[in-house]
Amino acid sequence: MQGSANLNLMIKAARKAGRSLVKDFREVENLQVSTKGPGDFVSRADREAERIIKEELMGARPTYGWLGEETGGTDGADPTRRWIVDPLDGTTNFLHGMPHWAVSIALEHKGDIVSAVVYDAAKDELFWAEKGAGAWMNDRRMRVSGRREMHDAVFATGVPFGAKNTLPAMLQDLARLMPACAGVRRWGAASLDLAYVAAGRYDGYWERELKAWDIAAGILLVREAGGFVSAIRDGDDPLEKGAIICANEPLFEPFRKIIRGE
Repeated sequence: MQGSANLNLMIKAARKAGRSLVKDFREVENLQVSTKGPGDFVSRADREAERIIKEELMGARPTYGWLGEETGGTDGADPTRRWIVDPLDGTTNFLHGMPHWAVSIALEHKGDIVSAVVYDAAKDELFWAEKGAGAWMNDRRMRVSGRREMHDAVFATGVPFGAKNTLPAMLQDLARLMPACAGVRRWGAASLDLAYVAAGRYDGYWERELKAWDIAAGILLVREAGGFVSAIRDGDDPLEKGAIICANEPLFEPFRKIIRGE
């Protein structure tokens, strides 16, 4: 595996955090039968994973900025570089003993994501990319799917939970999209949804109300695998607005038109 010093540092941190989470995940499966429930335990696992990652990354690059789901954002002495980290994407899956969750780490340089790692520790699948150098899953080069027709395509999304404001929009999306495609999946981990688009497993993905740490690494994976990524609305930045859509080149425009109701 060839990569920059920063990428290798990110991979090391992701694998170390992943080992800790896999150990905790086995305990969560046992906690499912308890009346107390595993919620507090998972919160501790999440925070411990972020501590491990932050210790590895900031220990080696103390001047970089930081944005993490658990510990928030801090500016670095180097204003051009920032780590963007989700230590456990797919927390609800983790909580319920479902092995579909990931560690997500991105490096931002002057506003662009230049290195990305998404590690599915439960399956030992490491998705990684560097700007201009392609995207990979373990040691295999990734490319987005070659499907060209909407009726052959499978898309991924996230259905809003609780009282989120975007539920009506999502229901409208599904009503327009479902008759036009081969299916929609909701697996509950945005970083893996994007990684799966990069790997050609999904043909496209869209979602609203996301945070930068949910999608920063995945955006680079898709782009380096040959996919198109944008905000749902023209002129928006998906990292800032949290509304993202992506697909391979032939499907991107027809897919985006459906989602935008055009």
